[in-house]
Amino acid sequence: VPSGIVLVAINPYEQLPIYEQDVIYAYSGQNMGDMDPHIFAVAKEAYKQMARDEKNQSIIVSGESGAGKTVSAKYAMRFFATVGGSASETNIEAKVLASSPIMEAIGNAKTTRNDNSSRFGKYIQIGFDKRYHIIGANMRTYLLEKSRVVFQAEDERNYHIFYQLCASSSLPEFKDLGLSKCWHIPVPCW
Repeated sequence: VPSGIVLVAINPYEQLPIYEQDVIYAYSGQNMGDMDPHIFAVAKEAYKQMARDEKNQSIIVSGESGAGKTVSAKYAMRFFATVGGSASETNIEAKVLASSPIMEAIGNAKTTRNDNSSRFGKYIQIGFDKRYHIIGANMRTYLLEKSRVVFQAEDERNYHIFYQLCASSSLPEFKDLGLSKCWHIPVPCW
């Protein structure tokens, strides 16, 4: 299977003005290679090939914990929403990412490299109509790190949801979860 372009990016640990709306517009009108390498260039090429060839396209975002994979995916979605005419109509980026806090509570944990590290993979499928406007999205998770449930390395933590449940165990709503009888195990919360 032929591969497309590869972009190597780093997480600068600070906000840079290279992901603003004017930068999206600058990249949307250019050919690949006309401007500096950028996540918007990768997204633009995938979008252009989808429209030209009428075939599905994929962008694979990979990297170590804390490398900025989720943020890169967010910027690609922002690009699609803007050039696809959906940014103001449906704000699809916000809708897709609105599920993030719930997914992070259940699938993210503290590691030695990242306090909010995804311990699973995410597959985000974005649907476009015949005019190439975003009409919806579907997010799936896979490869959940199940070993973390029973063991964590030193200075690491279980999934966030476990600690959130510990912290809320005194709330009246906790009773309705049916966990009170099994919740007698002494564990450090936070």
